[in-house]
Amino acid sequence: MSDTKNAYSNNITTKIRSSLVIKLNVRMLGRLFSGFLAINVLIILMGFFVVLWKAEEGAKNIITAIELAPNNLQSTYYDFKNYQILIKEGPLKGIKLPRNIQKRLPLEITDAKRSIRVSRINKEMKLLEKIDLVKYTIELSINDTSYQIIYGLGRDLRLFLHLFLIVLIYELLIIVGDIGKGSRIIRKTLKPLSDLTETAKNLNAEVLSMGTNADGTHIKDLAGVISSIDANKLDKRISVDSSQNELKDLAYAINDMLNRINDSYQSQVRFVSDASHELRTPISVIQGYVNLLDRWGKKDERTMQESIDAIKSETENMKELVEQLLFLARGDNETIQLHKEGFDACEVVGEIIRETQMIDPNHKFEIDLNRPAYINADKQLIKQAIRILVDNSIKYTPPGKKIILRVAIEEDSVRIIVQDSGIGIEPEYLPRIFDRFYRSDESRARKTGGSGLGLSIAKWIIERHGAYFEILSRVDVGTRITIVMPASKMPSSEMSIE
Repeated sequence: MSDTKNAYSNNITTKIRSSLVIKLNVRMLGRLFSGFLAINVLIILMGFFVVLWKAEEGAKNIITAIELAPNNLQSTYYDFKNYQILIKEGPLKGIKLPRNIQKRLPLEITDAKRSIRVSRINKEMKLLEKIDLVKYTIELSINDTSYQIIYGLGRDLRLFLHLFLIVLIYELLIIVGDIGKGSRIIRKTLKPLSDLTETAKNLNAEVLSMGTNADGTHIKDLAGVISSIDANKLDKRISVDSSQNELKDLAYAINDMLNRINDSYQSQVRFVSDASHELRTPISVIQGYVNLLDRWGKKDERTMQESIDAIKSETENMKELVEQLLFLARGDNETIQLHKEGFDACEVVGEIIRETQMIDPNHKFEIDLNRPAYINADKQLIKQAIRILVDNSIKYTPPGKKIILRVAIEEDSVRIIVQDSGIGIEPEYLPRIFDRFYRSDESRARKTGGSGLGLSIAKWIIERHGAYFEILSRVDVGTRITIVMPASKMPSSEMSIE
């Protein structure tokens, strides 16, 4: 009888692990895979467009040379930078593009016909040898003479194939890494559930030994509810019946644990969704300006420069976002090592001010440094956290206004203060300013830029040093953020100098 019950309990544990771990992991990987798929399709389309545009540009130069000196073609075959030019007899073959598309291509001859052809393939050929046989052909008439311009796509396709293969390998490594990391994180999160199931089994044995509820109905009902919970039912809870006095504490504990699991899972889902949204926005902007260039930018220098500047800006924003996401991911996985050393916090603040004044002459910076203010910390990470606060002050402070940086010393702490004269923060928004991707005002965020990750990174850095923030803000007056760091003794190297 006891063996049957043990087998039943083990079966429940197996169901819990398979339903939660697998489904949660598959759902997260599905989102990641769909994002990679969309990016790969965009890369393929843009690569194909660039290769054909390059072929059209070269064909345009060849046509210009033929029109200027048609008698220079001494034979029916001529090589010109990976191009073949044939004097053709018979009707033109290929696809004639619509007039509105033809006008936007470098080669503007409206009766030209285009085709992509592959020479005769031998079954014994390797893949790269087959790719070398792909040709892009343009057939057209000039001064009653038919020409066939053939461009070998093999070299461009091989280069694109190698680059695309590198991208696929990198994406595969990310997916494989996330499979292992996701499974470990989910299993670690769900370990209390397995422990509670084991506790329920032991409790069932104790209840049966006391003769209470000899049929074990309540335990079986509890186990049945637990086994029915999966990724789509994380909001399901166990009802606490007043008659189940011996199981009340267990049911409460399970419900509390399910609340934590659900909050953690929903947080991960929101994080992936927000990250996808933040990446989709610059990609859409880049695609829009590429279309603008395709339509009007080739002959309009102002439109071309505007598009280039916008694409460069969005690319830089996307690079910064990816770097911030990688930092937070490494922080969540506890793979960032702190290299602590003793130093004067005033030196770091002074460096930041000198660097900021060179790139931002539009604000007034006031400094109040009480030297020496020694702390024991990772110098680069602390500098990164302070710079995040300074950058935020610059974004939300009108030009000409004052930004104050102060370092104060108390008995056991060093206070690094960044105070601006900006727009301030509403009181109800203050508790959430360190949340990832959180913005109190989306309209202001669009004007100032940023992804909403800077303060999350600063919080991670400060908390890992055993420090904390103090924030005081008034709307239309300004914001003061104070980093309170544990004070350190004077470095031994400086003591020896004295």
